[in-house]
Amino acid sequence: MIRKIVHIGNPALRQVAETVDSDAIHSAEIQTLIDDLIETMRDANGAGLAATQIAVHKRICVIEVKKNPRYPYKPDIPLTVLINPKVNFLTKDRINVFEGCLSVPNMRGKVDRCPEILIEALDRKGKKLSFTSKGISAGTFQHELDHLDGLIYTDRMSDSSSLTTLEEFAEHYEDDFKRQVISIVDLYGS
Repeated sequence: MIRKIVHIGNPALRQVAETVDSDAIHSAEIQTLIDDLIETMRDANGAGLAATQIAVHKRICVIEVKKNPRYPYKPDIPLTVLINPKVNFLTKDRINVFEGCLSVPNMRGKVDRCPEILIEALDRKGKKLSFTSKGISAGTFQHELDHLDGLIYTDRMSDSSSLTTLEEFAEHYEDDFKRQVISIVDLYGS
């Protein structure tokens, strides 16, 4: 079922999500929530969606990038379901990149993200996951995990002057950003 995505200003986005008990992962409630997150993300052409974005305060998010029309420059990420995810930064380096968000419609802004991370979580079957993500893809994972802690990308912006509408982004920044993404992908492989 496609759920309503809440927007900036809705208090649900600021609430820290609750850990999902491992015994509950196989429940119809959690499995339906995961299916709804996937369907809602795909319907909105999102690169990811956290449960808090549909006002459900469970530590679950889904990520998938596959020729996404909202982010044609992002490398593909296979469908990934993360339950109770944790991120560890593997470098002190940061990349400063434009991000957008389904909960902050029609806007983009620059955010510093760690380009090499380790993600640990459970998948939708309750199996442990541990994997690294690099480059632009690493930023996508960090963005979704931030939502589970009640944060949105605008909280991470060190310079609010980069905040722009999609229309102004397309006219003034998108070409340079695409070149930046290509160089990041060349450097990190994703």
